Amino acid sequence: MLFNSYPFILLFLPVVLAGYFWLGRRSNLTPVIWLALASLAFYAIGNWQFVALLLISIAFNYGIGHLLIVAQLGASQRKVALALGVTGDLLMLGIFKYAGFAADNLNALLGTHAAVHILLPVGISFYTFTQIAFLVDAYRGQVAAYALPHYALFVTYFPHLIAGPILHHKDMIPQFEREESKHPDAHLILCGVIIFAIGLFKKTCLADGIQPLVALAFEARFPSFDQAWLGALAYTFQLYFDFSGYSDMAIGISLMFGIFLPINFNSPYKATSIVEFWRRWHMTLSQFLRDYLYIPLGGNRHGRVLRYVNLMITMLLGGLWHGAAWTFVVWGALHGAYLCINHAFNALVPNIPSALARPVRIAGAVLTFLAVVVAWVFFRAERVDWALRMLTAMTDPSTIVSGREEIAALVQVSIYAALVWFAPNTQGIMGYDHANRRVGEDFRGGRLRPLFLYGASLVLAFGILGIQSHSEFIYFRF
Repeated sequence: MLFNSYPFILLFLPVVLAGYFWLGRRSNLTPVIWLALASLAFYAIGNWQFVALLLISIAFNYGIGHLLIVAQLGASQRKVALALGVTGDLLMLGIFKYAGFAADNLNALLGTHAAVHILLPVGISFYTFTQIAFLVDAYRGQVAAYALPHYALFVTYFPHLIAGPILHHKDMIPQFEREESKHPDAHLILCGVIIFAIGLFKKTCLADGIQPLVALAFEARFPSFDQAWLGALAYTFQLYFDFSGYSDMAIGISLMFGIFLPINFNSPYKATSIVEFWRRWHMTLSQFLRDYLYIPLGGNRHGRVLRYVNLMITMLLGGLWHGAAWTFVVWGALHGAYLCINHAFNALVPNIPSALARPVRIAGAVLTFLAVVVAWVFFRAERVDWALRMLTAMTDPSTIVSGREEIAALVQVSIYAALVWFAPNTQGIMGYDHANRRVGEDFRGGRLRPLFLYGASLVLAFGILGIQSHSEFIYFRF
């Protein structure tokens, strides 16, 4: 089931909300169970064959976590329990996500013809990483003992289950335990509807609206110079509004239940460096990779060279997390190299004269954006050689066409660029403050003005009218 579908908007969400708040008048626990069951139903509608796998994963990790939190284990036993838990999670992820990729590469090396076709469970990367973080924190003694219904909801919570954000137990489970969140808050529901409307508009009108331009360039056998650039830029903006739209919709839906999700997207194309880009793009994944991979590898504690090695390993694995293909490996390697260059530059030029600060920031923003665009070509292409074909076309101005269609496409891309760079983001518009659990308080008296509500209603109407069948979010495949 998609957030941008009529069954979800007109049936599933209203029914789940009504049941949640109705049960909340009678108990503090039954709404949690109701929401966990509704989340499983949400998952089962499109992935019924993998519900058992999801339940096994929850039971396995909760059991290992219970051993680490409650059982009086010795130091060596705790290490064994953690290793068992993380190995089990990675083994499950490896089998379902990477077995086919490994078989294809072995076939290429050995000249064999073994065929491995395993259907990828939607959301497996997100709920696996969520639970690995839980186990590591349990091993570190940073996790309280949680009831099984709250843990199950933490993993299955449908606003995040399919495409993130990657949730953290210390942030989410205490919110599920709060009695106040079981009672409807008109202000939070209203703010949630508006944020959902903005996200729906981004997805159905902006991301889906530019998709044909992306397909035209990436599927062309020999794209021209302007076709290649327009296609690469179009995908850059399609991915931006698709992922940003999903993130907004997830936050908006969760707010209706009185639950604050972490911000996962913060105007990344406004970044003036690759380091800043990764603080703004897929923020929960960046935090996970930093806290549970980069720092355990040694981070920057063992000298500059090993820091760069750790950065490359982290980004290569981050690339593979997105997909089992060499295009994602190259994408991760590029970003790893970008980060190494960025950190090396910071080390060599620690202080920039104040007179040059603004020009350097502008140059950094342009260079960062162009580097990101180049990497997105590999992210979108079906094969590495197809990506290289696109990049070759982008460096050959002799093939420029500049026909009527290309001019119209340039106008469309320019409008999208203006929205990305000059329009405020959703959390800025709504005053969404995840850390302090506040939203909508930038407006007079902490209440949204009627004119703003009418505008939000119009955005929601356009978003609903723009719904197209089978318009999945791009991050569903990861």
